[in-house]
Amino acid sequence: MRRSAWPGAVTPAVLLSLSLLTACGGPANPPQATPSGASVSASATPVPTETTTAAESPSAAPGSPTATAPASASWTTYTTAAGDLSFDLPSTWNIKDPAGELAEGGGAFAEVTSEDGRLLATLRTNMATGSTCTEKYPYEVLESQEMPQLAQYGTVPHYTFETRGNETAAGPPDTPAAVYGITSAPHPEGESACYMFHFFTWPPNAATFGAFYNPELNRTPGDPSLPYLQKAKLYAGTQEYRDIKRMITSLRPAG
Repeated sequence: MRRSAWPGAVTPAVLLSLSLLTACGGPANPPQATPSGASVSASATPVPTETTTAAESPSAAPGSPTATAPASASWTTYTTAAGDLSFDLPSTWNIKDPAGELAEGGGAFAEVTSEDGRLLATLRTNMATGSTCTEKYPYEVLESQEMPQLAQYGTVPHYTFETRGNETAAGPPDTPAAVYGITSAPHPEGESACYMFHFFTWPPNAATFGAFYNPELNRTPGDPSLPYLQKAKLYAGTQEYRDIKRMITSLRPAG
C-alpha cells in the first residue's frame, strides 16, 4: 500500500493518543507516579526577549531540494508559565494555549503556529506514557540530534525526524507515518522498528515537543499527488522545516 495523501483530518490530541497506544519502548527510569493521567495545563505565557539574527541553517537531508523560503530574520524566546522550560522561535510565529479545561492536570500545553495559523508543533508536559509493540515496520531516520540539555536519569533524549513504511511495505494503518520531535526512546536497529514513540522524560513524568508531518499544514514543494512519505522527505529540505528543527532543538530548562 502506498500513501498518496494525508490519511484524514486528525486533531493533535488524537495524534498524541495514537502515539501512546501504539508506541514501542519508553523513557529510561521514568518516575512511576502518574496521578494526573495525560491531563495537562495550557497555562503558559511568552516572555519577550531581544530578538536575534537567525544562525546558519543546518544542512538539508541528502538529496533534498533547496529551501523554498528565506530563513526567519529574527527570533524570540518563549518561557512556560511554570518557568521550567524555554525555547526560541521565529518572531513571526505564534504561541497558542488551547488546554482550557485541562489546566487542573498541571504542566504546560502550548501550540506553535505559523504566521498564517498553521499548526507546526505542540509542547506538552506532565504526560503519562505507556507502550506496547504489536508490529514492526520498515523505517528511515531522516535526521537525528542529541539534546544533552534535557538529560534525565542518565538518558540523553534526541531530536529525530523519522518515518515508518516504504514503497513496498505500508506503515501503521490509518496513522501518519512520519514525525519530527524529541524522544528518549532508543534509536531503531535492524530492518524494522516499532511505531514512533516521541516522548521524553521530564519531571514529573514525561513530555512531548513535535508533530506528525501533515502535508496540509507543512508546506511542501513538489507535485501534490506524490505519496505521503515522499512528501515528508521533500519537506526535510525546506527552510520552514529547518526553522522548526532549530526551534525544537533549542528547548532547554529555563534560567
